[in-house]
Amino acid sequence: MNLRKVWASVVPVILMFSIGCGGGDTEAPAESASPEPVEESVSTGSAGISGKVTVEGDVPEAEVIRMNADPVCVQETSGDQLTEFFLLGEEGALGNVFVYVKEGVSGKFDPPSPAVTMDQKGCRYNPHVFGVQVGQTVTIVNSDPTLHNVHALPANNEEFNMGQPVQNMKMDRTFDTEEIMVPFKCDVHGWMNAYVGVLSHPFFAVSGEGGSFSIDNLPAGDYVVEAWHEKLGTQTQNVTVGDGEKQEISFTFSVS
Repeated sequence: MNLRKVWASVVPVILMFSIGCGGGDTEAPAESASPEPVEESVSTGSAGISGKVTVEGDVPEAEVIRMNADPVCVQETSGDQLTEFFLLGEEGALGNVFVYVKEGVSGKFDPPSPAVTMDQKGCRYNPHVFGVQVGQTVTIVNSDPTLHNVHALPANNEEFNMGQPVQNMKMDRTFDTEEIMVPFKCDVHGWMNAYVGVLSHPFFAVSGEGGSFSIDNLPAGDYVVEAWHEKLGTQTQNVTVGDGEKQEISFTFSVS
């Protein structure tokens, strides 16, 4: 057998088979699109900011609240009930001031799972000023044996107005967007009011009757801190804190 003739007839067949089966250049498969990056929750730090809020000038005296329109409110309280616009302590200390980091915080902070409770007791909102994170549950309770309603009047979040006619009724609400501050009122008892600061992070505090506040677990960095009061407006300060440091600052409001 002539081997040259055999190979001459076989080689073309092999080449045709290779080309027919894709033996030539092929297009590389398209890469799958990368998923959108997910922002992970960041951890808190070891820095902190603390201080005191004071007020100077002729602060208006608290006024007596007339609750006679609802005998239950009179029954549930004792002694004169005073307005809460100015919570004063010694040496001009000012309470009910919402102090928070306004600028400088980065990253995502998951809302804490424990709810914050706002109670209606003695025909007053308690607490008068408080803070929550976006998405954190606010549990609103009626501890009085009378009708209350909770009317939130936000500018950036959804308004709600819900009645609670039965003692020990509860309802849960959340806020979707940052907002300083969201006012609450009761349309049944006109003297009842409260405020909540809604933030995307946990770095806030409310000054007590002694005027002191403390914001802990901050990452090291440069921040703008703001103090808000319902009658006196806001003040800001720039603060730099390092790991393990705690900076002391103070705010002084003036009443003309």
